[in-house]
Amino acid sequence: MRLPTGVAVSAAALAVALTATPAAHADDVRPSGLAGVSGVGIHNTYNDKTDYTYLADALDSGTSLIELDTWANVLNGKWDVSHGNPLASDNNCVQAGSAADLYTGNRNQNLDSCLDDVRIWMQAHPAHGPIMVKLEMKNGFYNTLGMNPTELDSYVKAHLGSTLYTPADLLSKPDGTRYPTLDAAATANNWATYGSLAGKVIVEIIPGTFEQSVSPAGTWVDVVYAQHLIDLYDSGRIADAAVFPSVLGAQAGDPRIRYGNTALRPWFVVFDGDAGAWVNDGATQWYDTNHYLAVVTDAYDVAPALSSTAPSLADARARVAQLAAAGASYISTDWTTAPADAVLSEVLLRG
Repeated sequence: MRLPTGVAVSAAALAVALTATPAAHADDVRPSGLAGVSGVGIHNTYNDKTDYTYLADALDSGTSLIELDTWANVLNGKWDVSHGNPLASDNNCVQAGSAADLYTGNRNQNLDSCLDDVRIWMQAHPAHGPIMVKLEMKNGFYNTLGMNPTELDSYVKAHLGSTLYTPADLLSKPDGTRYPTLDAAATANNWATYGSLAGKVIVEIIPGTFEQSVSPAGTWVDVVYAQHLIDLYDSGRIADAAVFPSVLGAQAGDPRIRYGNTALRPWFVVFDGDAGAWVNDGATQWYDTNHYLAVVTDAYDVAPALSSTAPSLADARARVAQLAAAGASYISTDWTTAPADAVLSEVLLRG
């Protein structure tokens, strides 16, 4: 059932729709390609130590997406995870070596520990659906200390290991050949099925708020990493790539036209935008039709606006259904407290 995306839909009306069209269960969505499914996630997962003492507590919610704000520490060359401090980590990640370590120990660790926590948790829950890890690269790359796309690839692969689903996986055809671009692979719906991705992690990177405010757009991580993908593909090393660059400002139409270098455009198949703009723009089915992944943030910010932290469960479920119907792949929320936190484990058929 597709609901109108260009108009405000009342919670009451959507509740009726939910009664008529129940949310899909895991068995219902498992055969669908990854781009045919809508999951729910948690904004700034690492930063909420009140609701989630440890990152593993957030993963226990059943979420399909977590977000980690990542800083390239210009003093020591380490990747920090914090909301506003560029020189130190402030988060709920721990230095876990096994599943037993996930809920104990010192927090405020670097990105390597956050990724280790995700990998260890996923390996302990191999039936859990795939999780999107959204990295907001707050200040972008920092080449002076070697903090560039090549180093990020190695770093992410080292800490997520076999749980990682990569651009090369999307590009690979059953006959062993590859599609020429990520766009060609996505529009052919070459994504693995949701069921086959159980226990897997997909990583998207977006330009960070600091980078956007101080650096020219041509040096943002989306542009730099897309060129990196082209270079890897042309040199036969696309298997080295670990993450998907994301286009900010998902909207009606193709936002990739902002890239003056047209060669970059087919290397973006993940998009990220505000839920309010997403619904108000209307014709967002384009993302669904082309099998692109679309992450929408601030799920409350659609008319009629909901509480950003504590809507009713009925309203939260209605909003998730509305955004899934509008073609969102991942719906980011701050609904971490009962009863609305129950939506975090919901997975729906998209569209």
